[in-house]
Amino acid sequence: MLGITALVLVLCMVGGFLYARSIFNRIERVEVSESLTDAENGTNYLIVGSDSRANVTEEGDAGFNGSEAPGGQRADTIMLLHLEGGKAQMLSIPRDLYVPIAGTDGSQKINAAYNGGPTQLVDTVTQSLGIPIDRYMEVDFVSFAGLVDGLGGITIDFEHPATDAGSGLNVTESGPVELDGEQALAYVRSRHYTEHINGEMVEDPRADLGRIERQQKFLSVVIEKLSKTKNPFSLASAASGMAEGLRIDDEMSMFDAMSFAWGMRGMAAPLDPLPVDNERNDSGAVLILREDEAQPILDQVR
Repeated sequence: MLGITALVLVLCMVGGFLYARSIFNRIERVEVSESLTDAENGTNYLIVGSDSRANVTEEGDAGFNGSEAPGGQRADTIMLLHLEGGKAQMLSIPRDLYVPIAGTDGSQKINAAYNGGPTQLVDTVTQSLGIPIDRYMEVDFVSFAGLVDGLGGITIDFEHPATDAGSGLNVTESGPVELDGEQALAYVRSRHYTEHINGEMVEDPRADLGRIERQQKFLSVVIEKLSKTKNPFSLASAASGMAEGLRIDDEMSMFDAMSFAWGMRGMAAPLDPLPVDNERNDSGAVLILREDEAQPILDQVR
């Protein structure tokens, strides 16, 4: 009897592994391997948060015209997850950072590098910021938000009630609040995140940096809840849906993907924001990196 039980457990484990591998193999690949380099210390995942599937409905979103939304993808958010010695750290790269664009003779906002494809973005981060990129990943926040309902909602801790008329966010209480898929997406896409503090409406002054932090928190909560889901049917459905919302580099292994998921369980420790100055040039409002002050921060992920 004991032998039969052990055999059943082994078969379940093998079956689970094979199913997980089948889902992993469905994830779309991005050919960027020629631009990937090994970091001397730890592993760097360049994460691009994109807003695909023609769901741009906020005033101020690229391509918004009040009625129709654009198709295709855009590099909406750029983050770097650094894993080293069991620790996870997150560096936010502002999309308005003005840098030399790899493969060109000019400089633009780093977000513009994605227009030339993921390879150009990876090369730009490596060449302009001196950050080696081991792994590349694109996350479709729209697809990930769609997983939330399948997981029974997610809980986000709000310091204050918060709203954003543009994205539709409407959280009327502070503390742990359960969000459904619609409100989770509104939270992720909020560009004018406004807190209700002592009877006053206070918009987050960090703009995109604050939004990146919220998106990081969202990813962490989704992955952590997914890892704790016991219902095999809910888990299978959610994992399958997550595969639809990812694109990964053409050399990423299943172990690499598991390492990423492990690093995102719980909030990765945020590194200090890159020191920048606000300026305006032919590219519009841009951020100029304070090179000398930035080096100690960048050195932590090199």
